[in-house]
Amino acid sequence: MSKKIFSGVQPTGNLHLGNYLGAIKNFVELQNEKENECIFCVVDLHAITVKQNPKELKKNIRETVATFIACGINPAQSIIFNQSMVSAHSEAAWILSCVSRIGWLNRMTQFKEKAGKDKEKASIGLYSYPVLMAADILLYDATHVPVGNDQKQHLELCRDIAQKFNNDFDAIDFLKVPEPLIQKQFSRIMSLKDGIKKMSKSDPSDLSRINLTDDKDQIINKIKKAKTDPLPLPGGFDNLAERPEAENLLGIYSSLKNQNLEKSIMEFNGKNFSEFKEKLSAVLIERIEPISKEIKKLLEDQKFLDSVLLEGSDKADKIASKKMKEMKELVGF
Repeated sequence: MSKKIFSGVQPTGNLHLGNYLGAIKNFVELQNEKENECIFCVVDLHAITVKQNPKELKKNIRETVATFIACGINPAQSIIFNQSMVSAHSEAAWILSCVSRIGWLNRMTQFKEKAGKDKEKASIGLYSYPVLMAADILLYDATHVPVGNDQKQHLELCRDIAQKFNNDFDAIDFLKVPEPLIQKQFSRIMSLKDGIKKMSKSDPSDLSRINLTDDKDQIINKIKKAKTDPLPLPGGFDNLAERPEAENLLGIYSSLKNQNLEKSIMEFNGKNFSEFKEKLSAVLIERIEPISKEIKKLLEDQKFLDSVLLEGSDKADKIASKKMKEMKELVGF
C-alpha cells in the first residue's frame, strides 16, 4: 500500500549521530521504498520559537539540506523544502489554532520541559508550535509520519485537530488523519559522556556526540574517550538497564549494523570495551566519513543548495496552496 510521508527537521546546525539514526537514516529507507511519496521539510518556522541569529539560521538551513542529500535523500525522488517559503503553513496554523483547545496544548509535556520553571517568559510560539506542526502534516494529506517517542504526543494532537476540524465544518475526511511510523530495531541515542542524557548539539562538550561532519580521527578519538564502566560487556539483557553507557554503545552499533540488540550482545559477550570500541569506531567511520565529506563538498555550492530549496518549495507550494484554498472555502473566507 502506498504511503504519503511527511517529516521535518529543525535547522539547528551541527546535526549528529542521534539525528541520523533517529530520523534521517529512516527517511532514506522510506524514500527508497518505491510506493512511498516523501516530503521532507526544513522547519525553519519552528526554529524561531527560540531566538536565532539570522545569519546562523540561514547557514543552518543550507547545512540541513546538505545533510539530507549527503545521507541519501534524493531531491529528484523526494520533495525537500523549507517551511518559511510556503506561506500556507502559517495560514493553516492560524485556522487550526482556532479549532485547537487550550486544554489540549496544556497537556503537551515537551512545552513544560523546554519552558522550564519560568514558563511565563516562554514565547507563545513555543507554546503553540504543535499546532503549526499539525498544519505542516495536514496540508499534504500525509498518511504516515515518522515519529520518535518524544513526538508521539504531538502526532496525537495533530489527529485530534484533524478530526475536530472535519467535524466542525462537516467535511468528512477533508483533513486526513495520519498514522505514526515507529522505527523498528532502533535504540535512542544517548550522550557519549553520560548514558542517561540524550545526545544533543546543545551539550557544551563536543566529545558527547558524533557530528555528521566529524572526520575519521575525530570519530576514533570520541569513541576512545566515550564513558564506559569497568565490567566486561554483558552476555544478556540482565542488568543492562543499570549499565546505560554499555547499553547506549551497543545500541549505536546495532543501529548502524541494522541488527537487533540481542545479536550485538552475543557478538561481544564477555569482551572488554577497548576491543568493542575498535569495532564500533570502524563501523562509524564506514558510515559517517562519506557523509561528512559530502556535506563539506555540498556546502561549497550554495547556489545548488538554494536551487534544491527553491524547486522543492515550488512543488510543496502547489500541493499546500490547493489544500489551503479548500480550507478557506470550508471556513467561509
